[in-house]
Amino acid sequence: MSKRPFRILGVQQIAIGGNSKETLNHFWIELLGLTLQGSYKSEKENVDEEIAVTGKAPFEVEIDLMVPVDPEKKPRVNEPPLNHFGFWVDDLAAAVEYLTSQGVRMAPGGIRKGAAGHDVCFIHPKGNEEFPIGAGILLELVQAPPELIAIYNKI
Repeated sequence: MSKRPFRILGVQQIAIGGNSKETLNHFWIELLGLTLQGSYKSEKENVDEEIAVTGKAPFEVEIDLMVPVDPEKKPRVNEPPLNHFGFWVDDLAAAVEYLTSQGVRMAPGGIRKGAAGHDVCFIHPKGNEEFPIGAGILLELVQAPPELIAIYNKI
């Protein structure tokens, strides 16, 4: 196997789907005490989410509490309830190029701006004939900002 041209720096987010924002917020924000940081809504992605965080910067972890805008449309962000998780990556473009060359199936959409403003892309849960390797779950790769990479390099 060739040398991997990128590093996974840590967990960036965990995305949890449900049928009710109120139920998700009650448990994760009110009962567990996560900090509500913002919200994001996209008709195209069929998602209405609250963005909560835990931990301390720069290694805080985003917990996205997602419900579908329209429960009858896809993608169904509430199925499965653990929708996806995301890893900080020090070189997203290199990661995509390398993983694709190794037979990893990327989800449609390519590299794009995510809800938190970072460049992101997704690895498909299942492989196919052309790209036989899937992640087993939906996996998001998130371009780490320069300051996070610098701190990571010091520890």
